[in-house]
Amino acid sequence: MRKLTHKTHMKFSNLLVSLAMGTVFFMSACKKEKNDPAPANNTPPTVSSTNISNQTTGVPTNKDITVTFSEQMDAASITPATFVVKKGTAVIPGTVSYTGTTATFNPSVVLDANTVYTATVTTGIKDAAGAALPSNVTWSFTTGANASVLAVVNLRTAVNYVLLAKTAINNNPTSAVTGAIGLSPAATSYITGFSLTNATGYATSSQVTGHIFAADMVSPTSSNLTTAINDMQTAYTDAAGRKTPDYVELGTGNIGGKTLQPGLYKWTSSVSVPSDVTISGGANDVWIFQISGNLSLSAGAKITLSGGAQAKNIFWQVAGTVTAGTTSHIEGVILSKTGITFNTGASLKGRALAQTAIILDGNTVTQP
Repeated sequence: MRKLTHKTHMKFSNLLVSLAMGTVFFMSACKKEKNDPAPANNTPPTVSSTNISNQTTGVPTNKDITVTFSEQMDAASITPATFVVKKGTAVIPGTVSYTGTTATFNPSVVLDANTVYTATVTTGIKDAAGAALPSNVTWSFTTGANASVLAVVNLRTAVNYVLLAKTAINNNPTSAVTGAIGLSPAATSYITGFSLTNATGYATSSQVTGHIFAADMVSPTSSNLTTAINDMQTAYTDAAGRKTPDYVELGTGNIGGKTLQPGLYKWTSSVSVPSDVTISGGANDVWIFQISGNLSLSAGAKITLSGGAQAKNIFWQVAGTVTAGTTSHIEGVILSKTGITFNTGASLKGRALAQTAIILDGNTVTQP
């Protein structure tokens, strides 16, 4: 091999440097390239599904309308102006909410029976990156006749307790309680009359088939109770907020002797039960009783079920006090904003959930 001269060596070295510099330049150009196709996550969003399919008939007149998108959307772009429901050309008033990838239109009025409606989500709706729907999406549906559907009230973790209160649970022995008892934020000392035997994180009583919990017990009892109390209050708000009652001011508040069919009942004052009441319906039917005042059962008055109706699907939402008279009997979940009192010998098949106190006097309480 011929030995390189100094001059040739310098030319070769300069060539290598030039090539190296070219390589660096080439790599730098790739990094700055701006004409590549847009990443997949920048493609326009689409509508993945709706809870009411196009041209569905028999839709409940109190049903919310939801639409699920293909990706996370800009919540601020989803409003009553971009998610619109109409009857003909008339815009239906309502509120719009957005969670996850799903937007919900909640009508402020009951939809008319046997009527065609259209729902539209517009190009004003954008995803989190600012890309808009490529075109409006519209679908139609027809409501049914008397097609309301009443959903159960979700108790969430409050369902773990047969008695749940915030300030006190007082018992005049001897009661028989089947199910767990919970008290929060008040401490164990505010549970009286049960002759408690303390354990780690709970207590027991010969009068209770189940455990007893209070806010001052060791973790995770305290945090579990905080969650349950919040869930109880959420359930109360849910029940109180149900709209479009099927029955308003029934019996002007006196429901003694009546047979109550499934549905939403509303009273703007107190409700009394001076004589037996029958709740009649199927195993999946739901009853919600919205009571702005007090609920009182007279001594010996009984609420009974027929036709397969279940206590777990009956909800008494009471803003005032609930009083069960001597030897009376009630079925269902009591959601009281004030307090619940069971007089001597009264019984409950259901749950008593109070935002203040529960008072017992030789009662039988059984979870549904």
